[in-house]
Amino acid sequence: MKLKQLEGYIGNLNQFSNPKIDLEQYPTGAHIASRLLYTAENTFGDISGKVVADFGCGCGTLGIAGALLGAEHVVGIDIDSQSLEIASLNAADLELDINLIWCDIKNLKWRVFNIVCTLSQALGPKFTSSKIVDTVVMNPPFGTRKKGSDMDFLFMALKVASQAVYSLHKTTTRDHVRRAALRDFNAKSAEVLCELRFDVSQLYKYHKKKEVDIAVDLWRFVP
Repeated sequence: MKLKQLEGYIGNLNQFSNPKIDLEQYPTGAHIASRLLYTAENTFGDISGKVVADFGCGCGTLGIAGALLGAEHVVGIDIDSQSLEIASLNAADLELDINLIWCDIKNLKWRVFNIVCTLSQALGPKFTSSKIVDTVVMNPPFGTRKKGSDMDFLFMALKVASQAVYSLHKTTTRDHVRRAALRDFNAKSAEVLCELRFDVSQLYKYHKKKEVDIAVDLWRFVP
């Protein structure tokens, strides 16, 4: 699938009807989402034929992009049940089979057994270890409302993924993210693939501008 075609598909997905500020819910734009997944597949081969998990999946944008690029199985995990309902409808509209799990990422360790069972039924007995996921893709909270929430996501992603983690983080936190990944979370490598502009629309009452561009880094981490 070509990049423009992928961007067109995910650009038509339904997004948050009532975003929650405490969860820092912002839709991942089609431009950024398509490039994240396209790079993961075409540069590194981390999507097609792989088990891909979308952490904090929201309305399913990244996970659906992974499924469109040939992921063998996609798991979307989010704490917000309303977002998961939208993700389910989005997947159904594109006739994609995605497993959606209602769970707080910080408590994911308590759900590992259930995930193992689900994937074992779907993919066979080879997926029976704690590292059942090849690749994690995510647009985590930036930690603006709740300090450290971005690192909670990264910590768990590096525990779960066996091959790679792709994540978006504010460019202003670059040094902190690299230091945490390599020193605290024992990542083998942490590389900024590119710097992108994240378009934040006027979603919440405290937003004074119709749209703001935030500089974000697209990272690839190797567990």
